[in-house]
Amino acid sequence: MEEFQRLLEPFQRPDKIEDYKRRLGMQTAIFNLTGKIWLFVEDLFEVKVLVDHEQHITIKLNSNGQQEEIVISIVYAKCTNRERLDLWGSLEDFASQMHKPLIMAGDFNVIMSEDEKYGGLAVGTNEIQDFKLSMQNCEVQDLSFKGSRYTWWNGKSGDDRIFKRLDRCLGNFRLQQMFPEIEVYHLTKTSSDHAPLLVSYTRNNDLIKKPFKFLNFWVKNDTFMEIKASLVQWSSDTFGNIFQEIETLENVIKVHEIQFELQPTPHNREKLHRV
Repeated sequence: MEEFQRLLEPFQRPDKIEDYKRRLGMQTAIFNLTGKIWLFVEDLFEVKVLVDHEQHITIKLNSNGQQEEIVISIVYAKCTNRERLDLWGSLEDFASQMHKPLIMAGDFNVIMSEDEKYGGLAVGTNEIQDFKLSMQNCEVQDLSFKGSRYTWWNGKSGDDRIFKRLDRCLGNFRLQQMFPEIEVYHLTKTSSDHAPLLVSYTRNNDLIKKPFKFLNFWVKNDTFMEIKASLVQWSSDTFGNIFQEIETLENVIKVHEIQFELQPTPHNREKLHRV
């Protein structure tokens, strides 16, 4: 994981492409027309660029010797809603007609709901609705993830701190049908204000199911036998994903810890203890 983090540095020099390929041990390197989105692919895969756009690059990827193909869109969206409208239109042009497994991932620079932001001014509803409508038109859904809810931090603390979930992975029905065990991880931020996203898939048909915590006093309830099969869903609907909430709040606490280390004042200590 540390090696993965180390490699996540800005690739701003297309003329250095051969150097980057050598350092990453990859055979194929592709960047979009602005040079702001880079893809490095192992020689196990064949790659074809389908769309080269200012705010995304979309490729068709297939493993050598395999018939099934997957389409991947890597997104680096603009900062304003008006500029992002061009991105939404470009994605919709091909995604709604896509019959292959499709995954969209990257920095969309907009949140999908109010609970994906912590701090700062109120969320603009227009930009949220434009984003949600576009993803509906693309027929992709947000993939579940592990880690903190927020993927971006403005680098400030106290009342000025802002957290947002600007980075995400989405997939169409064909993708989720073909790769049901696909997992997305929000990794820890390092040198960037964005958290890296790691998408993985376990090709194991006999995956070990995670253990469920059973509380003995449940059996004393008269309705226990009737709802036994629904306990997992009941716990999720009633209490939510408490483990994800903990990771999200830990992300907020880290900001105050950093602030206190830089300025160990009584005021910062009090804020840290409060959170």
